[in-house]
Amino acid sequence: MKTTVARRIKSARTLAGFSLRKLSDKMNGLVSYNAILKYEKAQMMPDSKVMLQLAKALNVKVDYFFMPYNVEINTIEFRKKSRLSVKREKAIKEMMTDSISRYIQLEEFLNLSYKFKNPIGNLVIERGNDVENAVNKLLSAWQLGINALPNVIELLEDKEIKVIEVDEDECFDGFSGWANDQIPIIVVNKSFSIERKRFTALHELGHLVLNFKKSLSAKEIENLCHRFAGAMLMPKETFLKELGEHRNKISKAELIAIKETYGISIQATMHRAKDLEIVNEQRYIGFRKWINADINRKKEINLGSYLGKEQSNRFKQLLNRAAAEDVISMSKAANLANVKLAVFRDEFFAL
Repeated sequence: MKTTVARRIKSARTLAGFSLRKLSDKMNGLVSYNAILKYEKAQMMPDSKVMLQLAKALNVKVDYFFMPYNVEINTIEFRKKSRLSVKREKAIKEMMTDSISRYIQLEEFLNLSYKFKNPIGNLVIERGNDVENAVNKLLSAWQLGINALPNVIELLEDKEIKVIEVDEDECFDGFSGWANDQIPIIVVNKSFSIERKRFTALHELGHLVLNFKKSLSAKEIENLCHRFAGAMLMPKETFLKELGEHRNKISKAELIAIKETYGISIQATMHRAKDLEIVNEQRYIGFRKWINADINRKKEINLGSYLGKEQSNRFKQLLNRAAAEDVISMSKAANLANVKLAVFRDEFFAL
């Protein structure tokens, strides 16, 4: 119990982004930062008064400190921009660990057991053509065809991949990893445009399912994951049907139409056209200069939008099912949802 409480205190502090001194200050000096450090090292156990103040300062329920750990996160692949601080990285990882822990606990209550299968794990990926072949094999194994994917996140969850959305600024793209060495996880930025969220989720899927040649650099792997995401959104056969095998120019209207149909950004479409040698390097560089010359253009404002939905719903569906069937109490459901009981009751309605 002491070890669990120690890990939970440190986890909540990391999530809040507090130093030991700041947490002590938030508790109005009820305990020193040295005492908090001893709590986190399981050298001391906080009494009930301190526990209440810790919960208040860290904006968690007291129950949080006693929740057992059922998840260990391994092989994290962070994809970020340099502006994301180490402290924020740790906070996002803690947030994801907590979310996955609740997810797995809920599945255990419902006696659900799944095992992810990777249909392309035996393929060694070294170059772009290997990615194209891997995508075709994956689409076939998952029986997806070569048309537009309506909801990428829903698809991934149907394939036993846990998808977590977090509210972050543009410093954070997403990351992927494994829980307990067997549960694939993808984390995406909830604030992104729908096209960017779809591409990011599939880029992270690439990190999970592609078996890269050991000699490849991190940059080469990133580029191949980009190609994987583009190929999943528009397989080569589909892409060639839409744009042809060689183009000197591609109109803005064509790019917008593809974006609105396939949920792939204009920039990702042009990058894919370059990868497949439909346009040459010079034409692609000209496009990059045009798109980067205007901030609104770079964000693809007024350049069409995909009207589909991309959000993670499976956890909420399972939670409502468990509560409706009295598998768990309303109080436990609220705890798993990390909301107040009154809030959960307002949202929940069983017929």
